[in-house]
Amino acid sequence: MNASNTTDYALALGSQAKVASALMARAPAATKNVALRTLARLLRENTAALQVDNAKDIERAIANGLAAPMVDRLKLTPKVLETCAEGCEQLAAMADVIGEIIGMKQQPSGIRVGQMRVPIGVFGMIFESRPNVTIEAASLSIKSGNACILRGGSEAIDSNKALAKLVQQALVESGLPADAVQLVQTTDREVVGQLIAMPQYVDVIIPRGGKGLIERISRDAKVPVIKHLDGNCHVYVDDPCDIAMAVKVADNAKTNKYSPCNAAEGLLVARGSAVAFLPLIGAVYAAKGVEMRCDPEALAILKANLPLAPVEPAQAATNSGAKLVPATEQDWYEEYLAPIVSVKVVAGVDEAIAHINQYSSHHTDAILTTNHVHAQKFLREVDSASVMVNASTRFADGFEYGLGAEIGISTDKFHARGPVGIEGLTSLKYVVLGEGEVRT
Repeated sequence: MNASNTTDYALALGSQAKVASALMARAPAATKNVALRTLARLLRENTAALQVDNAKDIERAIANGLAAPMVDRLKLTPKVLETCAEGCEQLAAMADVIGEIIGMKQQPSGIRVGQMRVPIGVFGMIFESRPNVTIEAASLSIKSGNACILRGGSEAIDSNKALAKLVQQALVESGLPADAVQLVQTTDREVVGQLIAMPQYVDVIIPRGGKGLIERISRDAKVPVIKHLDGNCHVYVDDPCDIAMAVKVADNAKTNKYSPCNAAEGLLVARGSAVAFLPLIGAVYAAKGVEMRCDPEALAILKANLPLAPVEPAQAATNSGAKLVPATEQDWYEEYLAPIVSVKVVAGVDEAIAHINQYSSHHTDAILTTNHVHAQKFLREVDSASVMVNASTRFADGFEYGLGAEIGISTDKFHARGPVGIEGLTSLKYVVLGEGEVRT
């Protein structure tokens, strides 16, 4: 696609989305809910067909040498599709916030002033790997009365096209405009450059993918951006804590799935719990092949209690011992997205909070404790979008938070923070009700 065609195509997408957004903004809640339930039904009915298209993307990704965590993100398993369908139904069952008026107050002049929740208008979504994001973005767009333009990664083009076709079918069957959800049908990257520079059509851009993509979008966009760059999440094991619970949660936070941005990458352990806790979690991680990059104190405790394995890649696969490596300063910053975890012993909750606020990406951080005062201190002082007490960081997800789905995670502090659901795709405008009042 040449430059002229790219510009024309992007402008056509934008103008069509703008027209559709006006229709979506006034669509009745019942109609939007019908579209969501129809989409859930279509996903279930077409699971086998969707996996055929998905297999093309997976085969191509493997042939092109895409990293294993990225290939894993591509997969549209029946479980993934069922979760998408359930998300649509969960959204349909939720109250419609569009048109809600909050904070209405009578002023001395006689006027009443409040705020009404309204759709943002048109959002552009640029994402990599996970094709299920197509459904999450589309369903949230429908529920929030917006229109959206979606641009998935070239590695998932067949899956995304198949999913977008079902979305548009659900819209049309429900009496809503097909252009309310448009997928960029080309893998030409120039379209992205056009999409992020059309403030006349696009109200906000949401990038979801690797750090390189998000940095580029943030740098070049001429419209507002909702984003997070990294998912360097931490689990802090406090003193005192329930050791058995801490092992269970720290295991889940790291090994439930390695590729998501809410998987724990750092494990902090209070000195008073380290000797009891570290050998237990170390054995779990060793059995699952997780490499532990440790500070000197953690390394000494683990070496004294675990059989060791060589860390050379050629031998590690055939050796079930613990892979223990001295941590570097850079390890405290790393988002591994792999079976690797950094481990550090800290004096207590104050040092844990200081470490997290310095090194984390401010995405999701958890404390495991039986001390209420420590828990409240952690909640107040950790500067992250999601802060948890006695729960796995893997819960940092719009579906798990009851939002129906999420458009992404925001670590920004303005407009939206944390999992971005329906309300994150809306804005508030002031409404004033009077009975002929004039200002004197």
